[in-house]
Amino acid sequence: MAVAVGAAGVALRLAPIPQDPAYHAFADRRALLGIPNALNVLSNLPFVTVGMVGLRLVVGATGGAAWERAAFLVLFTGVLLTGAGSGYYHLAPSTPALFWDRLPMTLAFMSLCALALGERVSPRAGPWLLPLCLAAGLGSVVSWRSSELGGTGDLRPYGLVQFVPLVLIPLALLLYPRRWIPGAAIAAVAGWYALSKVFEALDAAIFAWGGLVSGHTLKHLAAGTATYWLLRVARSWRDARGERAFARPPAGL
Repeated sequence: MAVAVGAAGVALRLAPIPQDPAYHAFADRRALLGIPNALNVLSNLPFVTVGMVGLRLVVGATGGAAWERAAFLVLFTGVLLTGAGSGYYHLAPSTPALFWDRLPMTLAFMSLCALALGERVSPRAGPWLLPLCLAAGLGSVVSWRSSELGGTGDLRPYGLVQFVPLVLIPLALLLYPRRWIPGAAIAAVAGWYALSKVFEALDAAIFAWGGLVSGHTLKHLAAGTATYWLLRVARSWRDARGERAFARPPAGL
């Protein structure tokens, strides 16, 4: 809580941050099979694949807390919709289209944050942490889009909901004992996501080095690999729930 409050205090001291129109000028604009910006569009397929596999895995699981199941359903729905939203955005990059890229991403970020805090810090807090985190994430994107429409774009709330989970999740995993979330899988998620941000920053430089693929395309592939490790987290949850259900004595004994 102190981290979130402190980060919010720092963000409020900053001037509003509008969306930079230059953000939409990606290095690789080549078309393929009639698809504009083809590699930036098609490289979102891993998100769709992981989202579908994750939803099937969670729906097919039995046992466990209802809020945890709901969080995983939101998480993998967010991953799937991130692939669809990002693909839509990259067909014709613009600030209005970017809304549909960022909105589902916050679902994934914030549901994972709720799962990590609920699993490590306080399982009893999970049922209210999930809607609170989701409301904060969705509200940040809606707030940003509304500010853009009003002519005073402000990315501070969106930046805040990206920054806070990146701090809270590692702290929760380091300071509290494990119930079922494998720390190595979360470390892999964080590592691949960090690599994706490096690729994003080097978009043009990577494309200039041979002209085969851009940094932004590699960003999508690295971030998609990060979501693969979320499947490991979901399997750990499913297996832990199954073991506990198996270990529970039959009624009446």
